[in-house]
Amino acid sequence: MSDYTEYLQDVFELFGPITARRMFGGHGIYHDGVMFALVADETLYLKTDAQTVGDFEREGLGPFEYDKGGRVVRMSYYQAPEALFEDRELAADWAWRSLEAAWRARARP
Repeated sequence: MSDYTEYLQDVFELFGPITARRMFGGHGIYHDGVMFALVADETLYLKTDAQTVGDFEREGLGPFEYDKGGRVVRMSYYQAPEALFEDRELAADWAWRSLEAAWRARARP
């Protein structure tokens, strides 16, 4: 883990234990084996879906995007609100919503 992903252990202490796995130059962040967040360039992005993306958009937060052969690919992960880094209860709330979005994505046929 990087120093940043180690720090996320503290941020999400009320949410529960998390693990980080290297992926695509960043890290996937997991809870009970389910990826609910990712870290790229020392920025935390949380999983979204149709039920939660509006929460992120209302906060003015943008999606994780990357360039793939000259084409911009947008993923269903949005930048985490800065306030959750100062408020462990808020961090747990956003993490649970993101984990639930990840569960819903896994349940789709």
